[in-house]
Amino acid sequence: MKDIERFITGFRTFQKDYFGPEFSQFEPLKQGQSPKTMIIGCSDSRVDPALLTNCSPGDIFIVRNVANLVPPYEKSSGLHGVSAALEFAVCHLGVEHIIVLGHSQCGGINMLMAGSCGCKGDGFISSWMSIAAPARDKVLAELPGKDAMLQQRAAEQAAILLSLENLHSFPWIDQRVTNGILSLHGWYFDLNAGELLEYQPYSGLFRKIN
Repeated sequence: MKDIERFITGFRTFQKDYFGPEFSQFEPLKQGQSPKTMIIGCSDSRVDPALLTNCSPGDIFIVRNVANLVPPYEKSSGLHGVSAALEFAVCHLGVEHIIVLGHSQCGGINMLMAGSCGCKGDGFISSWMSIAAPARDKVLAELPGKDAMLQQRAAEQAAILLSLENLHSFPWIDQRVTNGILSLHGWYFDLNAGELLEYQPYSGLFRKIN
């Protein structure tokens, strides 16, 4: 209950800061949202995209899931939460940037590399993490026998690149990228060093953002 009480106290502070009697920062947001950037982040409690980027309400459209993955485009009868969010952000909000934000010490990637995804019985994590299986296989092929932490970091970054590749499989995303009205970005937050790295296509490497 202590957590719940703390959350309620936190909301009261938020309410005072954003819905004050003199000026409400939410006044323009009551008419709708118009973020220019979408961030696909991890559900990890340590990696809040809005906190990391010091953004205010209305600045970014956020989707969070285990290991910040983007599935490939498909039109099956399943429930496609990430794909629906992408469609809303791109086709209805008209975002100009999509950032895939990965991070170090990712639990989902750790389970993928260890081959221990999900609960016993019929779970969901194993199926979800299969999206990143090509990234794992690539790392194991390129870094055989290397330290497990090195392999995991490489897999975390490879999964970001795989998600960027999967974004191109959505026709309405790929067309906008081709037309120059939408940009895709791969970011990696090193929570040990407190640094943010950005993927640079021309070098094929993640470089620290200064």
